[in-house]
Amino acid sequence: MKKVLATTTLVLATGLLLACSPKEVGDVSLGLFTTKDIKIQTFNDPDIPGVTCHISHVEANLDLADPSDMSIACRQTGEITKAMLDSIDTSKSGEVIFSASKSILFKHLKIRRIFDNDNRTLVYLSYSTKETAGSDKHSLTTVPLWGSKAWQELEAATTATPK
Repeated sequence: MKKVLATTTLVLATGLLLACSPKEVGDVSLGLFTTKDIKIQTFNDPDIPGVTCHISHVEANLDLADPSDMSIACRQTGEITKAMLDSIDTSKSGEVIFSASKSILFKHLKIRRIFDNDNRTLVYLSYSTKETAGSDKHSLTTVPLWGSKAWQELEAATTATPK
C-alpha cells in the first residue's frame, strides 16, 4: 500500500511540475446548448524562453473527460542561443515540457519538444495520452532556428571543427 501511495504521489508531483501554468488568451463557446468551449492558452518553453506556444483544446465543463482534439502553434518570439539548446534533451523522443489533465481517468494533453539537429529546428508535438476513435489525436508545429543567434553559434561551431 505504501508503494502505491508513493507512486501516486510521485506521478501527481511530476504532473504538477510539468505543467508550466499556461495563460488563457481566448475562450470560444461552441454554442448555446453545449457546455463545451475551445480554450486558447499560451506559454513559453521553460528551457527556451524565446519560444512561445499557443495551444487550443476543447474543454467540456460538465463531462468527466474532455475531447482529445487539440492544436498547437509555436513561434520564435525572443532570442534562442546555443546555451539554451545545450540544456535540452536532444534524444529522438525529446522531452515533455507541458502536461494537463483532460479527465479523471488518466487522460492528459502533453506537449513534447524534440530537436531536429540536422535541420536545426525545434519540433513541438501535442498529443493525447488516451486513444480515441481508433487513432491518437496529435498536432505538430516547428520553430526553425534560421537567423537566430543559436543558428549562428551552431554554424560557427561546425566550421571551427576540423574535418
